[in-house]
This record gives sequence, C-alpha cells and structure tokens, in this order.
Amino acid sequence: MLSSIVPRIPIGDFVEFLVKWIEAHFGSGLDLLSDKLDFLITALKDILLFLPPELFILVLSLFAYFAAKRNTRMALGTAVGFLLILNMELWELSMQTFALVLSSAFLTLLIGIPMGILCAKSELLYRLTRPLLDLMQTMPSLVYLIPVMIFFGLGNVPGMIATIVFAMPPAIRLTNLGIRQIPKELIEVSEAFGSTGLQKLLKVELPVALPTIMAGVNQCIMLSLSMVVIASMIGARGLGYQVLFGLQRVEIGLGFEAGLGIVIIAVVLDRVTQSLSPK
Repeated sequence: MLSSIVPRIPIGDFVEFLVKWIEAHFGSGLDLLSDKLDFLITALKDILLFLPPELFILVLSLFAYFAAKRNTRMALGTAVGFLLILNMELWELSMQTFALVLSSAFLTLLIGIPMGILCAKSELLYRLTRPLLDLMQTMPSLVYLIPVMIFFGLGNVPGMIATIVFAMPPAIRLTNLGIRQIPKELIEVSEAFGSTGLQKLLKVELPVALPTIMAGVNQCIMLSLSMVVIASMIGARGLGYQVLFGLQRVEIGLGFEAGLGIVIIAVVLDRVTQSLSPK
C-alpha cells in the first residue's frame, strides 16, 4: 500500500549515473592512477621475488625474532610456515599476495592515520565522516568490486582499491579513538610548557595513542588479507586466485593449500604487528 502512495526513490539509478559520470569525466586521471598503483605493486612483487626464498625466509624470521623481543618461537614459527609455503610450490603466488597486501595496507594507513588525527581534532569532521565509515564497514565487500572494476578494469589495481576501501575504517576509527582517550592532564601540561600544535601531536598525543593506533594497523592488515580471495574475482593474482581456481574446478587439495598459505601469512603478520605494539 505504501509503495503505491510514495514514489520509488531511484537510488540505484543515481549511483549508476554517478559512476558513469565519473568514468566519463575523470577516465584519463583514473588511468594514470591505475598505472602508478600497478607500478607500486609490480615493483614490490619483483623485489620480493628477486630475493632467493631461503634468504627472504631468513630475513623475515630475524625480523620476527627482534620484533617479538628476541622470541625464538616466533622466529621458528615464521621460518617453518614460509618453508611450508615454499615446499607446496606456492612461493611466487605468495609473494604476489604479500606485495598486494603490503602495498594496500601501506596506502590505507597513509590515508587512514592522518584522517583519524583530523577527526580527533574536529568533532564536525568526525560527525560527517562517521556515516561514511559505517557504510564502508557494513556494505558487502562484493559491492565494492562493481564500480572499481568499471573505473580500473581487471587486475591487481582494482583489487587494491577495493581492499583499501574495505580496510580503511579501522585505521581511521582507532587512530581517532586513541587520540581522544589521551588524559586531558597531559594535554594541559604540554600546553603549559608552550608546546606548539605539531609538537603536542608528535611528542605527546601520538606516543600515548600508539598502542591503539597499532591495533588499527593490525586490523588494517588482517582485513587486507581477508579481501585476497574476493579481489581475485576481478583479476587480482596470488593465493586468492588459486583458491578461486580450486573452487571453480572443485579441486579441494589445490584450494586448501592456497588457503593454508593465506593463513600462514596472516598469522605471521598478525603476530609481528602485535609484537611491535607498545604494551
């Protein structure tokens, strides 16, 4: 009854018009951005593949050892996990996934942390940003793939863009939360000593908020990895594509091995980023 009285709001038609308008007016700029992002992913992947697998595993294990405050079990677990990936002959695919996740997480944090700082400083900006963050977190991730595919085609770049959109809200929210939770007494003391706004941010607010910000970094990396399989649907290469291939062919072993590789990378990155967070 209500539908016959109130006319239908053409939300879907408006979004489709907006996407086509952006493609028509900013297509050349989007192509340039796509080339730059593809260069970033390809360069990082080439660097990772240039290193012999054994050397990469040794360096990563040493990094995990020192990041975890000389934790031998952490180093051994990292080494065993990546040696298993090498044994399953998934090294090249794993490095493609590693490059996609690291580059996506880097760009996400490059945008998300400054945005979180601005939201903490401006209540108006936070109120305007919060509905958008809610939309980004609750919208089914497959929906991101449609406009991204129109703007950037198929391949790693649209997978990166979809990953950035999906993983950015925790970085913004937790950075904002960490700075807002700083005791007012510390801010007042820094102001009493004549600190400028930049000095107060760098020497008081960010160091005190660092544990919460690092939690956002951890969540950002984990969400980036969770998008690996979904991004493979629009041509992103790596272990996610292998899982999708195994699903399409109903090859259980193939899909399981690739999924195990994703789990190993996720666990290592999770433990390392948790270890880097100050207690």
